[in-house]
Amino acid sequence: MEERTVKIPQHHHCRVCGKTFIGDGLYCSDECRGRDGAEARKKLRRYLVCMAVLWAVVVVAVFAIGI
Repeated sequence: MEERTVKIPQHHHCRVCGKTFIGDGLYCSDECRGRDGAEARKKLRRYLVCMAVLWAVVVVAVFAIGI
C-alpha cells in the first residue's frame, strides 16, 4: 500500500482571527492589524487605570495610618 502525503504550502496563521495566509507578517489583513492594535490600546488603558486606583488606595491608606 502506497502512502501519499499532501504538501501544504508554506503559510502563516493570522494573530487575530487564525485564518491561514501566504505572505509575510502577523496579520491576514489591515482590518485584523487595526483590531489587534485597538485591543492592545484597550488593555493598556485598563492596566493604567488599575495602577492609578492601586496607588490611590496606597496613598489613602498611608494618610489614614498616619505614617
